[in-house]
Amino acid sequence: MIYLLEDDRSIRDFVLYALNGQNLEAEGFDRPSAFWQAVGKRIPDLLLLDIMLPEEDGMEILRKLRAAPETRQLPVIMLTAKDTEFDRVMGLDAGADDYVAKPFSMLELISRIRAVLRRSGGSIGGLQAGRLYLSVERHLVRADGQDVSLTLKEFELLRILLENRGIVLTRNQLQDQVWGYEFDGESRTVDVHIRTLRQKLGVCGDLIETVRGVGYKIGEDA
Repeated sequence: MIYLLEDDRSIRDFVLYALNGQNLEAEGFDRPSAFWQAVGKRIPDLLLLDIMLPEEDGMEILRKLRAAPETRQLPVIMLTAKDTEFDRVMGLDAGADDYVAKPFSMLELISRIRAVLRRSGGSIGGLQAGRLYLSVERHLVRADGQDVSLTLKEFELLRILLENRGIVLTRNQLQDQVWGYEFDGESRTVDVHIRTLRQKLGVCGDLIETVRGVGYKIGEDA
């Protein structure tokens, strides 16, 4: 998830349209208060941050992000009309990962986003179904905006289901891919892990469908 904090509606709509068109999940905010409220529910993978904002200056927002343990490592790219060398140095020294001056090319911005996420170990893709998100690179799972702690087997089970959305996977296939050995018809290992996984995912647990007599799947329309 990419957050964009930009008070200019035309720029905000343009950037969000372009990012979502590249299958990059993005959400925009016109005011810092709305942004902070969203961060309280879900920390994004990257922030695109304007400097000249109502309510609160972008540089002050950056300083707050860098001071808080939970957002200290959040990748931030400044998007601003302030394009002097002094402005760029100030932004980078304050903790920005990159600095893009307006007007900018969307192709260049997307390239910079990818580069920053590569350096930070983040992911712009991930696997998603509804309000359920999984990042393989970051070993991260979010359900309905909340981080979820899974065991390695639960994580692998969810990853395989998300990678095969719309496809029914038999218990044999899941057991073989997650545990690495052929499924024993008397074993309930897969069923037990699916039940625990659903509980941990809360409302998103309903995305895992049981296909009676066959196995499990996450539907394409989830």
